[in-house]
Amino acid sequence: MATNRQRHVPLRTCVACGKKTEKEGLVRLVAPPDGGVEVDVSGKSPGRGAYICREGACAVDELRKGRIDSTLRRSTTEQEWLVLRLSIQEVIALR
Repeated sequence: MATNRQRHVPLRTCVACGKKTEKEGLVRLVAPPDGGVEVDVSGKSPGRGAYICREGACAVDELRKGRIDSTLRRSTTEQEWLVLRLSIQEVIALR
């Protein structure tokens, strides 16, 4: 007996705007076990993750350091924050 069941697609929430979207529409930020915060291009790196929309305005304008720190349960320095914002802008520009 064949059924036309649709596969469950998990949704992720953008930490900047709160919009729920499939993973393909988001950029993953990860706090690796060895420290720091970075953009996870593969989406599979080990560590605690947070997601932001790929849309330029959401990712750049609405992104706040405190929200990222809280979500990733990690404190970032100002230098790490600046590098992270530049990395996010590069990833968004490539898409």
